Amino acid sequence: MMEAMKKRDILLSLLSGILLVLSFPSFDLEFLAWIALVPLLYSIEEKGLVCSFKLGFLTGIISFLGILYWIIVAVHTYGNIPLILSALILLLLVVYLSLFIGAFTYLTRLIQNRSGLQTILFTPFLWVALEYLRSFLLTGFPWANLGYSQYLNLPFIQMADITGAYGLSFVVLLVNATLFWVLHQWSKRVFPFKEVIVTAIILLCFLIYGYLKMGVIDRQMIQNPPLKIGLVQGNIDQSIKWDKSFQIETLKIYEKLSSKVAEEKPDLIVWPETATPFFFQDAKEYQPLVLDIPKKTNAFLLFGTPTYKIQKGKVNHYNSAYLVSPSGEPVGKYDKIHLVPFGEYVPMQDLLFFIGSLGEGIGDFKSGKETFNFSLPQGKFGVLICFEIIFPDLCRRFVKKGANFLVTITNDAWFGRTSAPYQHFSMATFRAVENRVFVARAANTGITGFIDPRGKILKQGGIFKEEAMDGTIRLSSQKTFYTLYGDIFAWVCSAFSALLLAYALFQRPKKY
Repeated sequence: MMEAMKKRDILLSLLSGILLVLSFPSFDLEFLAWIALVPLLYSIEEKGLVCSFKLGFLTGIISFLGILYWIIVAVHTYGNIPLILSALILLLLVVYLSLFIGAFTYLTRLIQNRSGLQTILFTPFLWVALEYLRSFLLTGFPWANLGYSQYLNLPFIQMADITGAYGLSFVVLLVNATLFWVLHQWSKRVFPFKEVIVTAIILLCFLIYGYLKMGVIDRQMIQNPPLKIGLVQGNIDQSIKWDKSFQIETLKIYEKLSSKVAEEKPDLIVWPETATPFFFQDAKEYQPLVLDIPKKTNAFLLFGTPTYKIQKGKVNHYNSAYLVSPSGEPVGKYDKIHLVPFGEYVPMQDLLFFIGSLGEGIGDFKSGKETFNFSLPQGKFGVLICFEIIFPDLCRRFVKKGANFLVTITNDAWFGRTSAPYQHFSMATFRAVENRVFVARAANTGITGFIDPRGKILKQGGIFKEEAMDGTIRLSSQKTFYTLYGDIFAWVCSAFSALLLAYALFQRPKKY
């Protein structure tokens, strides 16, 4: 009987992991997220702490392996790391992330056993607290947060302008916990009316707010001043991107595509991250060719490029973005603040001295020190480079400092033809909603596109093809609650979880 029970629990845990995978791009079966954790909650019912941790950890292993499998493509195919070592890197990351779900089930059973509270009363707070911890611990990796699965569910995600994406994770987990409690009580022929009604009211509040807010935002957008933007997707193959013999050909591709979007007379043309595979600041042969493009197109040009500074006799490299005026004058530069661990630098380098950076062309980068908004005659905008867009607190700081819209530039060629470009693109929708600004995205191999302040994807290109995309955005000057105050909702959830855990630890444990 115990053996059969154990197998059932393992199968339930595996099922939760699979449902989570299917909830995210590129499967996009987002409705499954609302039930994905019910099997896991069922599997840990009446279990001991260690067993509960193992079941949660197993769900994490399955879900993160299914969502992040593309890590192998990035580090093996494009980072030239041996396949076995690449698999080990993926496994280490997955194990680390799975610890958070293991901690969730462990703490759920600990609190439940010590306090006697129903899971529905505290698990949403606990889940959000752990997601928030994951967003900054060890530099942070808030990829595939539960709320991110709902990026196509526009009415539901509008509340992010108050709670951030963490509020969405809270409600999705709350629905899971409620469904679990209904099934649990149903076996006792009891229906938990109060719990269902409270959950329904909270969900209904999110949806009503969303529908009303979408109408308000729609009317506001029409009144805001317009700006025309041209996005260029060069589709430069990663294997030749840093080949010096291909540099002039790269510039010709960007010049051709820029001329194409210039037909719509844009105010700003955007190239992707490291679009110039050389140091623009002192490339005497190529710099005039780049500066000539904004003159020909009569538009501001934003592009990514590696840069360097000599500081205290040492050369420090940066992943940067330049803005050039229509007269061909550089008018601003931003240095990427949040770098990719092992892709752009090696964390704890003294300890991990035997591991080199996976990035091609440059090696270790240094982190920029400040958020900087570029200025156009029409307004200001902030630039997020590569995976900076997945950090909501960083993004809101640009808008809080006066950005009227956001631009994100990236080189997702590392991901190949996997689900990663779609996952990366989907997270940008939440930055638009949180700050009620348009987001324009230019990617080397895709996905390039435009997102409006409701989180609606207005235009979306393909992957691994050249794109010359134009669009008209609107400049926003209003500041949302989230823009002004940040992750207060996540702080409240974290504080409540900490207090509840402290209370539970001082209670006498019940027998399992």
